[in-house]
Amino acid sequence: MNDHYPFQLLPLPYAYDALEPYIDAETVEIHHDRHLKAYVDHLNEALAPYPQLHGMTLEELLINSNRLPKCIQTAVINNGGGVYNHNFYFNIMGPYNHEPSVKMMRALEKAFGSFGNFKKALKESAVNRFGSGYAWLAADPCGKLTILSTANQDTLLKTCLKPILLVDVWEHAYYLKYKNLRGDYAENWFNVLDWSRIENHY
Repeated sequence: MNDHYPFQLLPLPYAYDALEPYIDAETVEIHHDRHLKAYVDHLNEALAPYPQLHGMTLEELLINSNRLPKCIQTAVINNGGGVYNHNFYFNIMGPYNHEPSVKMMRALEKAFGSFGNFKKALKESAVNRFGSGYAWLAADPCGKLTILSTANQDTLLKTCLKPILLVDVWEHAYYLKYKNLRGDYAENWFNVLDWSRIENHY
């Protein structure tokens, strides 16, 4: 898969129904094959007239977005961020490994007091994000864990924080099944996390 223009839709790393009953197959299919694909396509459309940018990775484009031609900065931030965040989101979920390792559990307990406190704080961050966006678990350069949220398709790439996991709270991530009950989606989402994938980011 290309890590530069033309960017490609990465395949979903599991079947559409692998996250049932917590996230339904129709939502996964539409979310990945239509919404994420649209971000990929629109990012490529924005970059097509600028061959000098075609060798840049997605991360490089987003980190240096203020140096891009002004007429495509917003398109790259919105669509490039959509590609980056969605790829991250789909990659940390799956049908296996739904419990943190002892090492990861100790890190979460050190940061938040208990695993339950961590879940509560992340869920609150997700539910309280006004409009669309994401709630993140991230680590600072010293490895200290923190929870924060970002709006729309903003990423953490321009911060000193390393993303560990994120929950997508755009309505297309949950509305078919949960309607306006974002809190129920956020609570059930913990049942589809693949902690072996997540710990690779920590």
